[in-house]
Amino acid sequence: MRSARRAAAVLPLLLLPLLAACVRDSAPPATPAPAAQPAPWVAPLQRQVEAIDEAMPGDFGAYVRRNGPAGQAGELDLGADRAWYLSSTIKVPVAVAVLEAVDAGRLSLDDELELTAADFVDGSGDMLEHAPGERFSIATLLGKSLRDSDSTATDMLIRRIGEDWLNARVEAWTGGGFGRITTILQVRYDAYGALHPQVARLDNAQLLALRQAEAGEPRLQALARELGVPRQALGDVTLEQVFEDYYARGLNSATLPAFGRLLERLAAGELLSPQSTELLLGHMRQISTGSRRIQAGLPPQADFAQKTGTQQQRACNVGILDPERGREGATVVVACAERFGELAQAEQAFQDFGRALAATSSP
Repeated sequence: MRSARRAAAVLPLLLLPLLAACVRDSAPPATPAPAAQPAPWVAPLQRQVEAIDEAMPGDFGAYVRRNGPAGQAGELDLGADRAWYLSSTIKVPVAVAVLEAVDAGRLSLDDELELTAADFVDGSGDMLEHAPGERFSIATLLGKSLRDSDSTATDMLIRRIGEDWLNARVEAWTGGGFGRITTILQVRYDAYGALHPQVARLDNAQLLALRQAEAGEPRLQALARELGVPRQALGDVTLEQVFEDYYARGLNSATLPAFGRLLERLAAGELLSPQSTELLLGHMRQISTGSRRIQAGLPPQADFAQKTGTQQQRACNVGILDPERGREGATVVVACAERFGELAQAEQAFQDFGRALAATSSP
């Protein structure tokens, strides 16, 4: 009898959790929290970017992230959830990697690198006017790479820090979204190498000589001459197709938000020391290649630290507006254009984007 009474006494206790569960299940569902409203600048900027994309031949993608107070901070991602070829804007992560090594004491801005004959690669800047054997400080090479977009200077820096280490650091900073970054010279080998196996045996001077030929069919004819093969040995292909095939491999590419994360962390001072951050942003404020892109659509007084990139039917412009405000008000901007025909059409799109940014800026 005592056992039965104990069981009878315990039974209600066992039923209590079940009854409570029934009460919970029968209770009306909790009212969901209202979805966060996008900042007021997002919708009008989206409409303007979509109009820019519609007006420009090819594709125009943009990513904008504005930091600041509640109600103004927000994000616009019109990057089509895919990677875009970055061209010379990869020189920003290269610079971050170099300066990170400087901050860690592994390098010094005063360290010198010797220019070798194997370093020369076509592009902007004046390094092609120098002779092998000349020595340049890392500080000088950084300035040439960022301000003048000098590809020879960039490749010397990559040679110093190493491709593998560079890519590992980019992954660590961004958490993914970047394809492998290579030297600028390797871009040429990878693009032309798909046409003929003997391209791998050309030296960089032979590849450099190709720039003397006009882009298009004359460039492919020049390549055939350097290889010592008939033009038909390269196949029935256009230069545009050669580079489209190269872009499809995803090298030196990234999603626009991935590049945006890199820039946001740079502006916030999370990647470099204050001195190195200011040095890098100072170079980006004084680039010599940005006057016909986003900057042309911004007010003259705008503080825009930027980098541009251009290659066959590809162009990008990335940067930070008001970088000194960091997470309190800096605006990260990443924009790329593809298959636009004439470069002037892409430049017009970037300028219109700059005007759209200015028109929808936070009060």
